[in-house]
Formats: sequence, structure tokens, C-alpha cells
Amino acid sequence: MLTPASFLRVPWKNGGGVSTTIASEGLPGASPGDWAGTIWQLGRTHIVAPAPFSDLTGFDRVQIVIGGSGLVLETPTGDIDLREPFQPARYDGGLAIVSRLENGPVEVVNLIGRRDLVRIDMAMLEPGVETTLPDSQHVVYAPLAAAYLRLDDEELDLATDHALTVDRDARLCAMSGVVILASITRR
Repeated sequence: MLTPASFLRVPWKNGGGVSTTIASEGLPGASPGDWAGTIWQLGRTHIVAPAPFSDLTGFDRVQIVIGGSGLVLETPTGDIDLREPFQPARYDGGLAIVSRLENGPVEVVNLIGRRDLVRIDMAMLEPGVETTLPDSQHVVYAPLAAAYLRLDDEELDLATDHALTVDRDARLCAMSGVVILASITRR
């Protein structure tokens, strides 16, 4: 179980803010926040003002708005629409991005993965729908309220802002609560 006491506060690569790292993996000897040594990272952050995003060339990103609404990521190739909460958006971490906040500050969960080492995906789990987890790394996170889960035949309570890791194939069902499933697969 991952608790808020184990989460790290790490400055953004561009120095514009701070993220809370829920779970991550780095290369041997890498320090938290050292992007050269990061394999993947799941984090939570507030975006309180329009600003450029950090250049994370070589990484893929998946982002979900969990608080507020109206986030648009402006890129040279077109906008990435994150106006609606709980809708994941995938994009290249190397894109030149400036955030636009149409309805004030937002809070987001980000999964960032080094493209040459991992494939990443993130989804919201609908209550009552069972999903099969492949034999990969997974982080199940309850960002807003406690959740009640069934993992194979085991029933689990996941407190607000807590997470658990699953490193095997399994059946997962969120019986109640808003739950984010982050999946990391080795290349």
C-alpha cells in the first residue's frame, strides 16, 4: 500500500511548480526528480496559472483532470482537449505545450514513461466493471474518495489519496469510488 506519507514532492523539470510523486521507478542510482534516470512516474499536481509544460523529450505522457475543468494544452500541432474531467489524454512529452485554463485552476494526475523502456496507459475504472490486468506493473489510485476494490478474490479498502501496486496478472473491480489505473509495461 502506498500512503501519502510515502509520496515525494518533486519540483517540475522547468521549475514552474511542484508535483506529488505517488509512485515511480528510476534507473539504478537515479535520484527522485532526475529525469535522466526516470523510467516512469505517476504524480499529481495543481495547475494554477497558464504556463509552458516541461520539455520531456523521449517520454510519453497520459494525463487525467481530477479537479476543476477547462484545461486545454496548446501545441504547435493543435490543442489537446482536457476540458472534461476524468478523460485521459495521451501525448508526446517533447511537445511544446502551454496550458490554458478556461475555468480556473485544475488538478491532474500524470503518468509519464520513458518511451524506449516502457509503454504506459492510464484509465478511470467505472464502479462495478471488472478488468483483467496483464502481467505488468500497475498502480491503482483513489484520488478523491475512498474506494472499495476486489482484486481476484480479495476485497480491499483503498483510502482517499492512497494507492496500491499490482505486479502480476489479476482481475480487478472497483466496487465503489473513483479509481485511476496506471499501467506500465516493459518493452
